Amino acid sequence: MILPFVKLGTLALRTLAKPIASKLKQQAGVHPRFRELIVNLAQVAGGAIVFEVQRSSRSEAKKEELRRQELEALRRKGEDMAKEVDLLKQKLSEIEKNSKGWGLSGILHLKETNPPVGRHPAAISS
Repeated sequence: MILPFVKLGTLALRTLAKPIASKLKQQAGVHPRFRELIVNLAQVAGGAIVFEVQRSSRSEAKKEELRRQELEALRRKGEDMAKEVDLLKQKLSEIEKNSKGWGLSGILHLKETNPPVGRHPAAISS
């Protein structure tokens, strides 16, 4: 909603600035002291613009470095999580391998009241 007003304001500013700039150029051509004043102001303004561009560039470089560090930290965290998932898969595979044929009671170390002979390792040892 504010954007049309901003566009309209900049258009009005540019429209008003053109005749003013023309008048200043004309006066600078006629009056040498005025020309010197305008040139000095323009040089100061140019210096200020250069300073601001350099400051902005340094600020953007710092932001970019922070983004790069955050991405690197996320990449490392992802690698660590992948390693942990692989480790958990290996442990799960070992548990499944060791518990084959035992059933739920073998995993939970529960004793059946009358276990059939030879059904799981606990039955052989009793």
